[in-house]
Amino acid sequence: MEIKEAISRAKKNDQIAFNFLLDSFWNDVYAFQLKRTKNENDAEDITIQSFSKAFDKINTYNEKYNFKTWLITISKNIHIDLVRSQKRSLRNTSKDNEDNYIDIIDDSPSPEDKIITEQNLTNLLRDIKKLKPHYQEVINLRYFQELSYKEISEELDEPMSNIKVKLLRAKKLLAEIITKN
Repeated sequence: MEIKEAISRAKKNDQIAFNFLLDSFWNDVYAFQLKRTKNENDAEDITIQSFSKAFDKINTYNEKYNFKTWLITISKNIHIDLVRSQKRSLRNTSKDNEDNYIDIIDDSPSPEDKIITEQNLTNLLRDIKKLKPHYQEVINLRYFQELSYKEISEELDEPMSNIKVKLLRAKKLLAEIITKN
C-alpha cells in the first residue's frame, strides 16, 4: 500500500490503512519527540497523542503537503501545549509562595481522599468492563500491570503496532463511555 492510498482509505475509516500509517510514521514522530523531550515515556505519550489527533482529524489533511510533515507539526504543537501548561502551573505555584516562606504540604491522602479514590477506581473498572474483552486486556496490561508495549506485544503474541492501535482505540472508547456517564 502506498501512503496516498492509505490516507484516502483512512479518510474512509479503513482500520488497515490506519495501522499502515501508524507503522510507517511511528518511528519518525517518536524520534522527533525523543530529541525534544529527552524522555522515552514523554516521547511515547506525545507520539500516541499525535497519532490520535491526526487520525481524528485525518479529513482535514491537505494532500498538497507531506503527510510526515503534517504529523510532525501536530506532534510539535502537542508538545508546545504541554510545556506551556507546565510553565503555567509552575508560575501559579510560585505566585502562591511569594511571601518568602515555604509551606510544608502533607501529601498523604486524607480519609475522604481515599474514599473518593476507591469510588473513582470502582467506577473506572465498571466502565472498563463495558469494553470488548481484547480492549479490556490491553488496558489491564498497560495501566494496571504497567507492562511496556514490547512486553504486551510478547504477552499477546501480536505486533507492537497492533498493540499501540488497540490501546489507542481502547482509550478513545473508554473516554466516550466515561463522558456518557
